[in-house]
Amino acid sequence: MTTPARPPIRPPFTLETAIAKVRLAEDAWNSRDPQRVSLAYTEDSQWRNRVEFFRGREAIRTFLQRKWTRELDYRLIKEIWTFGADRIAVRFAYEWHDDSGHWFRSYGNENWEFDDAGLMRRRHASINDLPISAAERKYHWHAPGPRPEDHPGLSELGL
Repeated sequence: MTTPARPPIRPPFTLETAIAKVRLAEDAWNSRDPQRVSLAYTEDSQWRNRVEFFRGREAIRTFLQRKWTRELDYRLIKEIWTFGADRIAVRFAYEWHDDSGHWFRSYGNENWEFDDAGLMRRRHASINDLPISAAERKYHWHAPGPRPEDHPGLSELGL
C-alpha cells in the first residue's frame, strides 16, 4: 500500500506555512534529485539563476543536472526572509567543492512567486561564491539528504 502524497502548501501563506514551504524546498534541493526538485515548479516556470535566464521544467532539470555535476557534496540551508500572500523571499547558503577539491560557500537570496496550486511560477536567485578551506566548513550532515532537525540554521551559525 502506498502512502498518499501530502497536499501541497498553497497560497495565501501564513508565517507557519511559508516557513514549512521553505524547509520543503531546502529538503528537496538537498536530495540533489533534479526530477524531484523540478516538480515544485510550474511547467512554464521562469527562472533567473545568477546570470542565466530560462523557462520551464525541462530547462530546470537540465540546469540542476549540470549544477550538481559541478557542485560536488552540495549541502544547502535556506531561511525565510519575508513573505506575502503568494510570494516568499529567502536567504540561503550552501557549501560544495569542485572536482579539484576546492571548497566554496555560496550565499544568496531568492524571490519566489507561486500559483494557486502552490507551484512556483517565478524564481529569481542572486548568488555569490566565497572560497573557503575544508576546515571552515559548517555543514557536515550525511548527504545527499535533508539537514537534520537538530542542525543549526543560518542565523544560529552566524551566516
